[in-house]
Amino acid sequence: MVTGNMLFVIFLLALVLLFILILKLNVEPFISLIAVSVVAAVLIGFPLHEIPALITTGFGNTLAGVGILIGLGVIFGSLLGASGAIEKIAGAILGVFGVKKSPTGLTLSGILVSIPVFFDAAFVILSGLLKSLSRRTGISIITFVTALGIGLIISHSMIPPTPGPLVVAENTGADLGLFIIYAIICAIPGALIGGALYGKFIGNKIQRFVDEKEEEQQEQEQVLPAGKKEISTGLSFAMLALPIVLILVNTVSSIFLEEGTLRTVLAFIGDKNIALFISVVTALIVLRPYIRVSYTKLYDEALNSAGMILLVTGAGGSFGNVINKSGIGDYLIDTMTDLSIPVLILAFLFAQLLRASLGSATVALVTTSSIMGPMVYELGTSPVLLGLAICAGAVGLSLPNDSGFWVVSRFGKLTIPETIKAWSIGGFIAGVTALGMVYILSLFSGLLPGL
Repeated sequence: MVTGNMLFVIFLLALVLLFILILKLNVEPFISLIAVSVVAAVLIGFPLHEIPALITTGFGNTLAGVGILIGLGVIFGSLLGASGAIEKIAGAILGVFGVKKSPTGLTLSGILVSIPVFFDAAFVILSGLLKSLSRRTGISIITFVTALGIGLIISHSMIPPTPGPLVVAENTGADLGLFIIYAIICAIPGALIGGALYGKFIGNKIQRFVDEKEEEQQEQEQVLPAGKKEISTGLSFAMLALPIVLILVNTVSSIFLEEGTLRTVLAFIGDKNIALFISVVTALIVLRPYIRVSYTKLYDEALNSAGMILLVTGAGGSFGNVINKSGIGDYLIDTMTDLSIPVLILAFLFAQLLRASLGSATVALVTTSSIMGPMVYELGTSPVLLGLAICAGAVGLSLPNDSGFWVVSRFGKLTIPETIKAWSIGGFIAGVTALGMVYILSLFSGLLPGL
C-alpha cells in the first residue's frame, strides 16, 4: 500500500479520471464509478484478490442504508404526483411565500424537515415538489434543487438530534441545548445564502425547466378523469408529512422515553425504511380515489426510475469504500495537525477534507470530533464553537464518492456538471457562511452562555 502524499495524489487522479469518463467520454456514471474504483484500488496497492470484496462491500453497505428507501421513495413520490398532491403543496408554498420567495420557502422547509429526518430520505420525499414549483413559477429547476438540497444538508450536518452533530456535541463536551440553539443560528444564514440566494444565482446561469413532453403529461394528469376526486390541500400535506412525523416520533421517543416496549415499538415504526413503507401502504389506500393514471403505468415508471438510481448510488459507495479503506483520512489529519492554523479554521478544514475524501458527512463529523473533541480545553476554545466549526466543515464539497451526490443528481434530474455547480458548490458556500457565523459568535465569548 502506498502512503503519504501519494494517497492524496491518487485520490485526485481518481476524481479527474471519473470526470473525464463521465463528462468527456459520456460513459454511464455506474460503469465509470466501478471502473475508477478498480483503478484507484490497484494504484493504492490493495492486493488484487481483495479488490472485488472492497467494491462489492461498499456497494452493498451503501444500498443496505438507502436501497429500500430509494425504491419506496420513488413509489411514494409517484403516488403523491399522480394524485395531484404535489401540485397542491406547491400551490400552498407559492401562496405563503409568493413566486419570488418560493426558493426561500423551500430552503426553510428543508432545514425544518432534515432535523428529524435523514438527508437522503428527506430529499427523496420532497423531490416531487421541484418540477412542480419550477413549472408553476417559471424559475429554473436548478434553483429549487439547490434551495432544497442545501437546506436539508446544512440541517443534517449541524443541528442535533441528527446523529452526526449529536456525536459532535458529545465528543466536544458541549451543552446539547445550547449547541442546538447556536447551531440553528449558524445554519439558517448558511442555508439561505448557499441554498436560496446562490440557488437563484446558479439558476439564472443555468436556465433549465421541465421539458415540453413531461410538462404536457403533467398537464394531462391535472385534468380529473371521470369519477376521480380532487385532493384537498390538507390531505396533501398530511400525506407528505406522514413519513416525516413517523421518523420524528422515533427521534423524540429515543430522547424522552426510557427503555421499554413502547419505545421499542416507536423505534420500529419510526425507522426510516419502515416509516416510508407504512407511508406507501397508507398512500395506496388513502389516495386511491385521487390517482389519475393506471397503477401498472405508475409502478413501471417508478421502478424503472429507481433501478438506475440504485446502481449509481451503490457504485458511489464502492468508490467511497476504496478511498476510505486507503487511510487517506488519517493522512489528512496528521498533515493538518502539523500546520499552524487557527483552531476553528483547523476544525473546519479537517471536517471539510474528510467530507470531500471519504464522501460521508457523518463519518467526517464523527472522525474529526473524536480527534479534536478531547483536546478542546488544550486548544483554548469553547466546546460549542469547536463543535460548530466541525459541523460547518461537513456541509459542503460533496463529490461523486458521496451517495448523496447521486441522490441529488438523479432525483433532481441534473447532469453531473449541474450537480457540481448547484449542489457541491452551494454546499461549500453554505458551510463557509456557517463558519463565518461561528466566528461572529466567538466575538461574544464570555458574554453569551456556553461561549
